[in-house]
Amino acid sequence: METILKNLAREEVLSLAEQVSVHTGQVVSKTLVQNPAVSVTLFAFDKGEEIGTHASHGDALVSVLAGTAKITIDGSEYLVNSGETILMPAGKPHAVFAQESMKMLLVVVFPVNQ
Repeated sequence: METILKNLAREEVLSLAEQVSVHTGQVVSKTLVQNPAVSVTLFAFDKGEEIGTHASHGDALVSVLAGTAKITIDGSEYLVNSGETILMPAGKPHAVFAQESMKMLLVVVFPVNQ
């Protein structure tokens, strides 16, 4: 059977935030799923690090696991704290900035048959 979810222990209770570490001056990512339908990635950002403005052809769901992110969507800014989630709609320019060291789970769902 093909393994779809990777880079996580199986049949073990775990903390997603503990699966990635913050490194000075870096954005660290750990891919859990990558296929034509969905992408699931854990990120750890040092304070002040960012992913610059870009757009995706899929809807992107960000769940902040630790810290605070400033999420910009189509020019509007949102502060997203640990335990909170925001949806970045497909096609709208967006960016992520770490207000403080932070970790997040990113799930991008892509349209099928396009």
